[in-house]
Amino acid sequence: MHAKSDSDVTSLAPSSPRSPKRPVYYVQSPSRDSNDGDKSSTMHATPAFNSPTESPSHPSYGRHSRASSASRVSGTFKGSRKRSNDKGWPECKVIEEEGDYNGLYEEKGISRRCQILMALFGFIVIFSIFCLILWGASRPYKARVAVKSLAVHNFYFGEGSDITGVPTKMLTMNCSMRMSVYNPATFFGIHVSSTTISLMYSDIAVATGQLKNYYQPRKSHRNVAVNLQGVKVPLYGAGASLAVDDTNGGVPMTLVFEVRSRGNVVGKLVRTRHRRRVSCSMDVDSHKTKAITLKASSCTYK
Repeated sequence: MHAKSDSDVTSLAPSSPRSPKRPVYYVQSPSRDSNDGDKSSTMHATPAFNSPTESPSHPSYGRHSRASSASRVSGTFKGSRKRSNDKGWPECKVIEEEGDYNGLYEEKGISRRCQILMALFGFIVIFSIFCLILWGASRPYKARVAVKSLAVHNFYFGEGSDITGVPTKMLTMNCSMRMSVYNPATFFGIHVSSTTISLMYSDIAVATGQLKNYYQPRKSHRNVAVNLQGVKVPLYGAGASLAVDDTNGGVPMTLVFEVRSRGNVVGKLVRTRHRRRVSCSMDVDSHKTKAITLKASSCTYK
C-alpha cells in the first residue's frame, strides 16, 4: 500500500451516518529526524472486511460516492416518501414493479369444452321440449273411420267335411266392404293400416280380408274397399241352427276390425299413433246382390 499522509487518513476516517462503523487505518509516516533514512517504511493494521463494498481498495467509496448513490436511488423511486426511525435510518416506500401473478394461474371462467357441452345440452333440452309440444298437439288428431256398405258377391251353404274328415256344414262367401277414412290433422299425414277384417257368424270368422297400407295426406278424405273371402269354412255346432231357408231371409253377422293410423310429426323422432275398433251388425241375404248400406247406428267406433 502507498503511504498516506495525515490529511488523507483524516478524510477517510469519518464514516457516514448511513453506514456502519468501519475499521480505521493507522499509518505512521517516517520522522524527519529519523536516522535510518527509510522514507518508505509504514506501519498499518489490516482490518477484516465484511463485504466487498467496504474494501478500502475502492478509492471512490467515500462521502461523495455515497451521496451520488443516494441521489440515484432517490431518482429511481420518485414520488416515494421517506420516514426516519429512531436509529436515523431512512425508510422509503418502495414502488412495487411486479404485479400479482397468482391470477394467471387461476381458472379463467368456464373452459371452452364445457361451454360446448352446455350449449349442446341446452339445444337437446329445447328440442326435446319442442318435440313434446308437437306430440301433445298431435294427440287429438285421430283418424275418423266410417263403414259405408257391404256387398255380397257369392254366398254358398251346404254339407261337407273338414280337413280331418269330420262331416259338418260348410259356408263359402265372397263379399267386399267399403269405408271412408278422414285425416283431420292439419300439419302431418298419416299411414293407415288395419288388423284382419273378419265377418263373424256365431263367433266364427266366415270371411276375412286385409286393408293394404297406404299414406293419406293431411286434411283429406279417402274411400277404400276391402275384399272379404271365405272358402268352405266349417261351421261345426254353429251350423246346426243355420237352415237353408235362413240364407234367403238374412243371416245375422258382425263385421269387426281395427284401423291403425301412424303420423310422423317430426320424421321418426316424433310419432303419433291411434287405434279405432270398429264393430258393425248386419243381416246378410244371399239372394240380394245389392250392397247392404250400413247406417251410423249399426256400427260402433271405439
